Amino acid sequence: MKYIVIVGDGMADMPLKVLGGRTPLQKASTPNMDRLAVSGIPGRVRTVPEGMHPGSDVANLSILGYDPRKYYSGRAPLEAASVGVKLGKNDVAFRCNLVTLKYNRNRTRAIMEDYSSGHITTKEAAELIREIDAKLGTRHIRFYPGVSYRHLMVWSGGSADVECVPPHDITGKSILDYLPVGEGDDVIRKIMVDSVDLLTDHPVNRKRIKNGKNPGNAVWLWGQGKKPALPKFRKKYSLDGALISAVDLTKGLGIYAGFRILDVPGITGYLDTNYKGKAEAALKALKETDFVYIHVEAPDEAGHSGKTWDKIKAIEDFDRLVVGTVLRGAKALGECRILLLPDHPTPVELRTHTGDPVPFVLFDSRDVRKNKGMQFDEKIAYRADALSFEEGHKLMDFFIKGR
Repeated sequence: MKYIVIVGDGMADMPLKVLGGRTPLQKASTPNMDRLAVSGIPGRVRTVPEGMHPGSDVANLSILGYDPRKYYSGRAPLEAASVGVKLGKNDVAFRCNLVTLKYNRNRTRAIMEDYSSGHITTKEAAELIREIDAKLGTRHIRFYPGVSYRHLMVWSGGSADVECVPPHDITGKSILDYLPVGEGDDVIRKIMVDSVDLLTDHPVNRKRIKNGKNPGNAVWLWGQGKKPALPKFRKKYSLDGALISAVDLTKGLGIYAGFRILDVPGITGYLDTNYKGKAEAALKALKETDFVYIHVEAPDEAGHSGKTWDKIKAIEDFDRLVVGTVLRGAKALGECRILLLPDHPTPVELRTHTGDPVPFVLFDSRDVRKNKGMQFDEKIAYRADALSFEEGHKLMDFFIKGR
């Protein structure tokens, strides 16, 4: 038996007036996801436990079969694993976004204009993070470049007991009410403030502004935590697996779970990602392993940007190039099970995640259903015949073990 999990990050949404009361998932043309809905078992799953922040880290941890209430220790440690940074017992990792802050004339107030610095390129960002590390790094604090706007700070002996707000949650808002608060906040705030002086007139940013692009004129620290103690996926399910994602946090989860991380050229975590390459790499991996996890970030990024039509395009590309490619290739796999779902909603009107339950479809080649006329969207989660998992980590048990 081969097992394939396909995650469209943030695909789920809310009805929009501009779409005549439909969601982007309902508006999009998704013949391949609909085909799975017609042939599979519909359901809903709460991937984010009540009271926990609805991040992709928590949600994907849950989808992979790990109870976030037991195993979650922060987002940044997962990203540290992805970029090859080994954390010691006393190390605290922080996610370090390159963001665009828009200041008033005398620089006494600023708003979070862009959490991604206009999706700055990895090459440009690396130059800025090297500057930050050279000027703001110390014997105990180091900065490491990642992908696009997503980077890492490691504070040896630092504090994880500080409240930090994700920058994508405060787009368009004054940052004054959302600065870090708690043990060690003076150190973190100073780094964030000092980064503005270093980056505002950096040649990379002057060039971006000249070309009409948002500059990476500040770092924003959040998502802190220590190294998690995660049991291997093979120990839980007796399966070896592979994972494909452009996002460091998802790759970090895969590393801690013991998966082989597949490198696919051209994957970006945005609308221009190599969708088809992800699906083809998954199918190739299934010749040697029995479980593969495909994560696609693009719908989530469009949701954070508040761009309805970008989200629809991302969903349609995901359906055509990822789901469609997998379905065509699955014919040669023999017996297989496919789990299709978002990890959480990212409503374009809210421009951030919510912890609401999400729809899923579970397809089993040995038990093909005939759900005539069913489409894959938010409504299937509340059908009378839908399965329901209030504890999201139990969905993986059902997917693999059937119980």
